[in-house]
Amino acid sequence: MSELLNVPTMAEFMAEGKQPDILFWVGSAGSYDDRAKKITKAFVKILNKAGVDFAVLGTEESSTGDVAKRAGNEFLFQMQALMNIELLNSYEVKRIVTCDPHSFNCLKNEYPSLGGNYEVLHHTQFIKELISSKKLDIKESDYKGKQITFHDPCYLGRANSEYDAPREVLGSLNANLVEMKRSKERALCCGAGGAQMFKEPEKGDKDINELRTEDALKTNPDIIATACPYCMTMMTDGVKVKEQEQKVKVLDIAELIASSQNL
Repeated sequence: MSELLNVPTMAEFMAEGKQPDILFWVGSAGSYDDRAKKITKAFVKILNKAGVDFAVLGTEESSTGDVAKRAGNEFLFQMQALMNIELLNSYEVKRIVTCDPHSFNCLKNEYPSLGGNYEVLHHTQFIKELISSKKLDIKESDYKGKQITFHDPCYLGRANSEYDAPREVLGSLNANLVEMKRSKERALCCGAGGAQMFKEPEKGDKDINELRTEDALKTNPDIIATACPYCMTMMTDGVKVKEQEQKVKVLDIAELIASSQNL
């Protein structure tokens, strides 16, 4: 992280006897993937700008175990989850925000049965909250009149029925939001979920991310907006395969909001 970014850790808060308003769960992709790190930085810039009291776990953060669970290794998932829950509970964490819908779904829906009960928000839900409470003021943006289409991440949309928050946040940019034919409940998966991200696709006529990119390109967008680091990889690759990277940008909603604030 750049020295301009203020990213305190839970350990630092604990040492001062304080509690942050939210814990920002960075997630594996946001920590290690070069493209996803840009999403992490954009979201931190938004938190700093809005004056949000937040902390990260830093080196204490480990994988949620989501990918292990999807790939069928329940034992490894529970090991990861119980270790994380012990840490989160020791810090008395109440509210968690993450940019990764996979972590969001896992922490929100699968940790409670193992003793981890937290209010978990996706970053689009939290940014919507910041805009609603006037902590983030988006008056004018460079995206006015731009054509944006939004790809629904499976674990945000169909798994957790959150379709409005990302669209409301995008709406604040005064851009022209165009829906793909398959959107919301009928949105097509980008092909990365269920640990598919880490293996070669099976035999077939076309990779699923290409198919989804075709859906997006049919809307004639300037920007394909995503809200998931895995979707970001798949849609970016799809745009490259279609040789449209000079014409169409793939950006996370956090990046759009951060750049609209000149952050």
